[in-house]
Amino acid sequence: MSFNLKDIISIRDFKKSDVDYILNLAEDMEPIAKSQKVSHLKEGKLLGVMFYEPSTRTRLSFETAMKRLGGDVVGFNQKQGTSVQKGEVLYDTAQIVSQYSDALVLRHDMEGAARFVADNVDVPVVNAGDGAGQHPSQTLLDLYTIKKSLGKLNDIKIAIVGDLKYGRTVHSLVYALAMYNVEIIFISPDQLRMPDEILDDLKKLNCKFSIESSLIENIDNVDVIYMTRIQKERFPDHKEYMKVKGQYTINKKNLENTDTIVMHPLPRVDEIDFNVDQLDNAMYFKQAFNGVPVRMALLDSIIK
Repeated sequence: MSFNLKDIISIRDFKKSDVDYILNLAEDMEPIAKSQKVSHLKEGKLLGVMFYEPSTRTRLSFETAMKRLGGDVVGFNQKQGTSVQKGEVLYDTAQIVSQYSDALVLRHDMEGAARFVADNVDVPVVNAGDGAGQHPSQTLLDLYTIKKSLGKLNDIKIAIVGDLKYGRTVHSLVYALAMYNVEIIFISPDQLRMPDEILDDLKKLNCKFSIESSLIENIDNVDVIYMTRIQKERFPDHKEYMKVKGQYTINKKNLENTDTIVMHPLPRVDEIDFNVDQLDNAMYFKQAFNGVPVRMALLDSIIK
């Protein structure tokens, strides 16, 4: 089994064999991610990080992954203090950072930004989120979490809840899930439904899905609940945001009699009560850790 993608831009660029390769390699990387082993695989290599939008887990886990592999990191985590403030365009900034590094990780508010950069630099590029577009490394760590929690990726039922219109994590995730034998239940306010073009794609991929309005009624019917926050920053109108804020929430009492695992790409706002953290089936912090071995596997695969 081999991995032949140069850039990690969209999960739609992946074949199922590519996904399985990364998930298997991530399992091998886990002892290194946990400091049980030391790696020198990328010693002498530099990862360039360009984060135009805020990030905690994605940025830190990529930096941790590179350092766990024996490499190092250069770049920026905000536009302040860079030449972007002086009007430097994305193309120029990417050209400069790519000259200093062996691969780039880019988060940007403009959908398509990562593809644009990948087409214009000579080093591999990883899309760490482009507006409401894609977030492929998040998808891979989500799959890894499901596989580790349930022991499989086939024959599962998953409820995806919250902001399905603007949520780039779920836009990537559903295409990956469609590679396996899964059933998806989409639960969201009408204003935040999964875009029709993605639903049409899922039909073409023969992925079984349904659209529901109630989370509580479906908790016992699924293997996985994938919660997302309502993304205030994606709403052009604050009044529209206030109409849907807090519409879907779960607490410990909702989950007391079920083995359904709860996932969330984080950060959370009010959609998962803090008392859920005590439950064995709360997987979102483990999910965040899983970003390290998965991103180690990705970086090891594209940095030569």
